[in-house]
Amino acid sequence: MAGDFIHVAAAAIINDKGEVLVSQRKQGAHLGGYWEFPGGKLEQGETLQAALSRELKEELDIQPLSSRPLIRTRHRYPEKSVLLDVWKVESYRGQARGVEGQNIAWRGVSELDPMDFPPADTPIISALSLPERYLITGEFSGAADFEQRLSTALRNGIGLVQLRLTDQWTKEQTTAGLQEIVDLCVKLCRHYNAQLMFNLPVKYRSMQQNGVHLSSRQLLSYSNRPDFTVVSASCHNRQELEHAQSIGADFAVLSPVQPTRSHPGAVPLGWEVFRELVDECDIPVYALGGMTADDMTQAWQSGAQGIAAIGAFWDCTGANP
Repeated sequence: MAGDFIHVAAAAIINDKGEVLVSQRKQGAHLGGYWEFPGGKLEQGETLQAALSRELKEELDIQPLSSRPLIRTRHRYPEKSVLLDVWKVESYRGQARGVEGQNIAWRGVSELDPMDFPPADTPIISALSLPERYLITGEFSGAADFEQRLSTALRNGIGLVQLRLTDQWTKEQTTAGLQEIVDLCVKLCRHYNAQLMFNLPVKYRSMQQNGVHLSSRQLLSYSNRPDFTVVSASCHNRQELEHAQSIGADFAVLSPVQPTRSHPGAVPLGWEVFRELVDECDIPVYALGGMTADDMTQAWQSGAQGIAAIGAFWDCTGANP
């Protein structure tokens, strides 16, 4: 990390209603009037956790009890550059109040308007808007099997779905058969209020309110962001991550982190390399490749938004994995 960045510990504090606490910068201060996520810069020799606890006590009179990494993001303003080390605080002791006279408010994540926040905070809003688990659809024997698998995953709390149909399966289907799966997926995701990402031929991406997931080859063919509400991309290296960020992708998946059955010849990145690549990226990134539910904590500690998987979620027919 470049030495000219001011290291800031920031908190996305969540209450039992799922709302996030934001505070308003005082007029006359840098970016005065904007709302932000509470926090402040690390003091000399101070650890991130110590800084987070100190700042939340000084600003809000609360003590974090349970927290985890959410996202690290950096931004260069004309007058200074900041590295925001953001943690999601899911429980705390005390009653939050504006100790320094600042306005504070609890807001639903969907109510957070990036225009009300400093530019550095925009990736934080994106990270809060995305779930921890990203399902990529796998093989199925027909429409009924597809419906059962997807319905089970959605009932188990999956909030982000990538409809990925293999080239071979697509070639074997009639237009009507493929459209049936698309329509079924749209209907189920809408019923369970899940975000849907299309990873299939353009002519079947019939609904603009759904997102588009770009393969790495498709990603590199774009010099600007495609005209979809949400855009994500498959990445395998630094170049692809940088390109995803440069065209304005909302998030990315980075793979393979671990060995996979689907790509046995691919060399896995491993968690250390994954962490290094994600640390240079300022958009949320999911870990993909050999993931299981047990990898979630490791993914968070390595800078990931969460995990993306086929088998861990698509093949699960029991309780919440």
